[in-house]
Amino acid sequence: MYAEKVLSGMRPTGRLHLGHYHGVLANWIKLQHEYPCLFFVADWHALTTAYDEPGTITQNAWDMIVDWLAAGVDPSQATLFIQSRVPEHAELHLLMSMMTPLGWLERVPTYKDQQEKLTHKDLTTYGFLGYPLLQAADILIYRADKVPVGEDQVPHIEFTREIARRFNHLYGREPNFEEKAKESVKKLGSKRAKLYDELRTRFQEKGEDDALEQAKALLNDAQNLSLGDKERLFGYLEGSGKMILVEPDALLTAASRMPGLDGQKMSKSYGNTIALREDEESIRKKIRTMQTDPARVRRTDPGDPEKCPVWEFHKIYSGEEVKAWVQQGCRSAGIGCLDCKQPVIEGVLEEQAPMRERARMYEDDPQLVRNIIADGCEKARKLAQETMRDVREAIGLDYS
Repeated sequence: MYAEKVLSGMRPTGRLHLGHYHGVLANWIKLQHEYPCLFFVADWHALTTAYDEPGTITQNAWDMIVDWLAAGVDPSQATLFIQSRVPEHAELHLLMSMMTPLGWLERVPTYKDQQEKLTHKDLTTYGFLGYPLLQAADILIYRADKVPVGEDQVPHIEFTREIARRFNHLYGREPNFEEKAKESVKKLGSKRAKLYDELRTRFQEKGEDDALEQAKALLNDAQNLSLGDKERLFGYLEGSGKMILVEPDALLTAASRMPGLDGQKMSKSYGNTIALREDEESIRKKIRTMQTDPARVRRTDPGDPEKCPVWEFHKIYSGEEVKAWVQQGCRSAGIGCLDCKQPVIEGVLEEQAPMRERARMYEDDPQLVRNIIADGCEKARKLAQETMRDVREAIGLDYS
């Protein structure tokens, strides 16, 4: 139950661009080979700011999933699903909203920040205020212990940890917890039970973190324990009650270095993007017409690569030899801007070729995508239902 697990989601904004690939997808593709991963379409989250334009969400979601698959996200390595197809997210969000202090939500940095940025939208809604809690529910329902995020999202993970801690504190104490925990220890067998007690004492009395890690490993390896016994012993170990929700850690990801065609951040709102799976001719045209160093008015004028958006692309797509050729050629006016852009065009097209290839079968047969998602939703829902059984029981809503 406490095995490592990575969870990450994306709002369905439609077709993805190179900024998404270098900022998120390339990292997902690496992580899927290292951990069990769950990647989801955050369609309810899209409604927190786009509640007045719902008609676009479904098509945007399917387009985005095809881009994931084209980029190399592998459904045999990771579970892909749609948030709203797993209604347990909403149930956990609702139950946690009963115990979440309002001040905690108002303190989340993006709350004020987004309201100031999106002034054309009325964001004085309950859904917008509560979206960090929905995000926390997305993570906690899978007991995911790793969430890949950029620096700006770290406060959301800290908020999720606080929610998990508060929930476990409020609801993790069962009646006669101590006696039940001692009974669970006996089920480890005499040798392991003795080691567990020693490690627990070392951690609680001397604060030895390695003793805690050893005890957790001991519990994870214990095959004969039921899920309930295991949870109880994790809580007993740390001096709390039953550990119901797992506190996640932020898995820090490097910020995307992908600039837009104009040197600003690549973003649809700036109209400076190259889409994944974009038509080859369109890519050539976009890069050929990219603005360059304004000082190079004529072909014979020397330029400065540091002042040119094309140089930012060379940093991503070109090797050391080509970069040296650009630096020397641009500064001496030895090469023209079109010459300089050619290796970038080749680099982008080379990166996209396998994506186009992978996408073809999904474009030809959309049912394949629907089958992958149906399968992923089923797997995700099973995990979510397990957590919700424990949550309802802890809160006292277990009517079985």
